[in-house]
Amino acid sequence: MPQLEMGDYAPQIFWLVVTFVALMVIMWSVGLPRIRRVIEARESKISDDLAEAESAKGRAEAALKAYEEALAEARSKAHGVLAEIQAKLSAEADALRAELDADLAARAAEAEERIQETRAQALASLRDVAGDVARAATERLVGTAPSEAAARAAVEASMGEGR
Repeated sequence: MPQLEMGDYAPQIFWLVVTFVALMVIMWSVGLPRIRRVIEARESKISDDLAEAESAKGRAEAALKAYEEALAEARSKAHGVLAEIQAKLSAEADALRAELDADLAARAAEAEERIQETRAQALASLRDVAGDVARAATERLVGTAPSEAAARAAVEASMGEGR
């Protein structure tokens, strides 16, 4: 085998070193700059993406803050409108209640007046009937009928004592 002969070692090592140095020079001058450019481009893209992400995060936080402020403002406006409507409805209800109370008081006074009139008519009618009954009862018991004026006077006297 020629590879194992000692005399062939020196030229093989020489060509190994020459080939190795040539490949290193080619890699150093061609391959490594390309690799360096790719790595730099990736680092640049990553840093740009991170900067854009930070910017997007800042915009999102600002939008969230604006949303929360708008929501708080809307809630406060809604509470204000609700309080205003409740106050308006309460005032309307109070006005209607007062109007109804006045109407009911007027009707109650009217009804009381009618009751008093009816009572007075009933008492007057009762006095007439009581006088007629007293005359009829006296006539039956005694046999003679008292005068109408005397019977009414007796009824008035007994009704006056009953009060």
